[in-house]
Amino acid sequence: MNEFVALARVTGDTANLQSWIKGNIIPLLLLLIAVMLFVFAQRGDNAKAMRVVAGVIVALAVLGVASSGRADEVGTWLASLVTG
Repeated sequence: MNEFVALARVTGDTANLQSWIKGNIIPLLLLLIAVMLFVFAQRGDNAKAMRVVAGVIVALAVLGVASSGRADEVGTWLASLVTG
C-alpha cells in the first residue's frame, strides 16, 4: 500500500515532467525531424518531407496547448470559429 501512495505522489505533480519535456524532448524531436527532412530531400521526396513538416507543426501545437494550461480557452476560441 505504501508503494501505491508513493507512486500517487510522484504522478500527482506534473510540473517537473512538463518542464523536462519542454527542456529536453522537444529540442531532440526537432533535431530528429530536421535530420529526417535532410534525408527525404536528398532522396528527392519533397512531398513526404512536407507531410512530415505538417505533422510536426500539428503535434507541436497540440503539445503547446496541453502544456500551457489554456486548453479551455483554445477550445472556446475554436468553437467560436464554427459557431460564430
